Amino acid sequence: MAKIERLEDFVEVHGVLLAASGLPKKLYSRLFHKLASDTFDGGAHFQIEPCDDGRRRSLILTSESMPVDSDVFLIDHAWTFRLSEAYKQLQEIPGLAERMGSLMCVDTENAGEEEEVTDENEELTVDQIIERETRYALEKGFESLRWLELEGLGITDDSLESLDLPSKFQDLLALSLIGNKIESADVVIQEVVKFKNLKALWLNDNPVLQKSERLADEILQGCPSLEIYNSCFTPNYGLWALGFCGDIFGKDNPGCVQQDQPLCNVTSLDLSNRAINNLVNKAFSVDEMPLLSHLSIRGNPLSQNSVEELFEILRVFPSLSSLEVDIPGPLGTSAVKILEALPNFSLLNGVDTAKVFENGKHVVDSVLEPRLPELNPEDSLVDRVLGAMWLYVMTYRLANEEKIDETSLWYVMDELGSALRHSDAPNFKVAPFLFMPSGNLESAVSYSIMWPIKNCQRGDECTRDFLSGIGEDKHRSARLTAWFKTPEKYFIHEFEKYQQKLQTKAFDSLPFKPSVSQSISHSDGSPLLVHTDLPQVEDFLTRPEFVLTNEPKDADIIWTSMQVDEELKKAVGLTDDQYVNQFPFEACLVMKHHLAETIRMAYGSPKWLQPTYNLETQLTQFIGDYCVRKRDQSDNLWILKPWNMARTIDTSITDNLTAIIRMMETGPKICQKYIEHPALFKGKKFDLRYIVLLRSLDPLEIFMTDIFWVRLSNNPYSLEKHSFFEYETHFTVMNYGRKLNHKPTAEFVREFEQEHNVKWVDIHEKVKQMIRSVFEAAALVHPEMQCPKSRAMYGVDVMLDSSFQPKILEVTYCPDCMRACTYDMETIDGVTVKGGDFFNYVFGCLFLNETAHVTPL
Repeated sequence: MAKIERLEDFVEVHGVLLAASGLPKKLYSRLFHKLASDTFDGGAHFQIEPCDDGRRRSLILTSESMPVDSDVFLIDHAWTFRLSEAYKQLQEIPGLAERMGSLMCVDTENAGEEEEVTDENEELTVDQIIERETRYALEKGFESLRWLELEGLGITDDSLESLDLPSKFQDLLALSLIGNKIESADVVIQEVVKFKNLKALWLNDNPVLQKSERLADEILQGCPSLEIYNSCFTPNYGLWALGFCGDIFGKDNPGCVQQDQPLCNVTSLDLSNRAINNLVNKAFSVDEMPLLSHLSIRGNPLSQNSVEELFEILRVFPSLSSLEVDIPGPLGTSAVKILEALPNFSLLNGVDTAKVFENGKHVVDSVLEPRLPELNPEDSLVDRVLGAMWLYVMTYRLANEEKIDETSLWYVMDELGSALRHSDAPNFKVAPFLFMPSGNLESAVSYSIMWPIKNCQRGDECTRDFLSGIGEDKHRSARLTAWFKTPEKYFIHEFEKYQQKLQTKAFDSLPFKPSVSQSISHSDGSPLLVHTDLPQVEDFLTRPEFVLTNEPKDADIIWTSMQVDEELKKAVGLTDDQYVNQFPFEACLVMKHHLAETIRMAYGSPKWLQPTYNLETQLTQFIGDYCVRKRDQSDNLWILKPWNMARTIDTSITDNLTAIIRMMETGPKICQKYIEHPALFKGKKFDLRYIVLLRSLDPLEIFMTDIFWVRLSNNPYSLEKHSFFEYETHFTVMNYGRKLNHKPTAEFVREFEQEHNVKWVDIHEKVKQMIRSVFEAAALVHPEMQCPKSRAMYGVDVMLDSSFQPKILEVTYCPDCMRACTYDMETIDGVTVKGGDFFNYVFGCLFLNETAHVTPL
């Protein structure tokens, strides 16, 4: 096709892409003009500025104004890659790592090093500071010094005694000794209890706090007026402590207890992280703070108050309309329920209450700290980019008839696009766009496009919604964890509830029932007609009892790779009397997320199932599990697998939480705890493919073919972080375009027994028990699978951990059995099974009730 030169042709060719982007039709012409002329004019309207101490960048509008839908801008893609190639590209493409490091603000030579902070006290001695503070107090009109900060001055036990502060400043109300070298509890107690009016004492970051367990009790006993100790409220807290947090009392106004209603003008009160156990306090009352409108009680246990008691306390403040509190926390686990109990509140954790009800949010927080890259000065620039890129990447998938399941492409927008920060109420929208100047995919060039969706003025920060179109029904709040430090306590709480629920699951094994299946035969002795679309069956089913037919409606047995549903039956004339190689509802086994759910519903958390989460429905619980493992310093390596793709397509291994959440964008996935320490064969990872034959679900008639095979990785196993980009190190499926090293099963078993000094028969028995348990789970949870006209063959993939315990990986419908058909295999009993007869034995078991070369489970 010739180059597109007319707007009409551009719209016709790109109609689907334009609609998907959401770009207003009024901007189509503007976009076409900029694409055709390759115009990048963002620099004339926007400016990139550093923020967060240079750890991030923001995008600022420099034009006088920019009305909604007034223009569209092209954003180039600075880096496009498939995940498996990211590490290699950063190493090999000149300048790529340097550009990405600069764009992601991780290129600093001093990464991870804290900047030196100058202290105004650094050049002064303790005596000089005391003299200065005394003079300042007199200038302020105070009769004596009441507020003294002696921080980071190297004060020791001896120098604290020699200062003799109590005799010099008898009216002292607040004393800070943060960051000194005080070690003796006796010295501290001896000096501090001499202050009769002390309201606040800070000993933070002194060795004495690690050395003495009695210090706090004795200080509180000796200083009954103390209301703040080491930044925490004491049980004696009152007006002074509240006034300090409300910015009433401080160095310029140390406070006077005789003052009538000192907090009467307080409108905002931040009581966060004060270790408050009891909010019932005569000072915390509407009489003392009649104008209080904003309150933060984050980070306080409030353990002595019931939920209803706290609600009663908060309801009596007539002006109180904004509250910040931990969720889950002292007021419960649900934002919606909190607001139902406090109907007059308009803001909860900075979010409009109407939006909370509208979105049905349980956890809300508008003041989320950004999740900045963790900079380790020992990491190479490439490693820092690999860690930071998940905060910047976006994705799309190119698919055509030949590559319908092609892995996704990830890309990083150029410096301008990457400077757009997140907002729940953005003023710009960004969308990927594939421009095909010649009208075909071969000529395609990828861009992102950006346009204003609100009226903007000079100096406004330009923002986009990182989760555009994703609401709470798709776990928006949890997915924000990819970019922000969301409340870990909430996720841990949800994970612990989930764990408790799993522990209550415990079905007994199915009772043994005698077989009911009968051999299928025609009364006249004629062969059974088989219709199949599988070349392996066409080539290797050679028994005279079975004859192939091209007419599906004439067949006794339908053996197909396609799903046989009512629509297909009607289309090709199938009937309910024909036997089919699939069971109804077998998705409960052959789709990865359903398999895990089926097993959990039956057994909870059996040791042979790795912790597994369906990220579409269990993201919250997964994040909680991840946080608990990180807290406990446990292994935190996970493998992500698409629900229903084979051959490890779009499968990834990572310990990066942001990466795991972002990878949800390439399609539904399970996240499964990676087996970090598998059993190895000569240093290489392997798994085992078993073939299972299912004749009936009720009663359960299940058989395992006597042949199985090992699938070996090509490279030695490694947990070195760069190895996770190496397919042939961590994956075992090599028969699709990679070097396949077939290992005869009997030879593998003999060598494995010698290498590890184990008996394979013991391992094999555990595998058989596990596989039966998997199908028992289906029978227990999904009895609707049973169908007298169903017979099926499944591939069951198993891995052994370093203790030789089997772990279920997946169950595959209509498995590829080319190895079984190609190689003559020796069973563990020493019997040789001819490869050419494999499907003869399979069909003999399923349809003629034979048991040659199969073992009942």
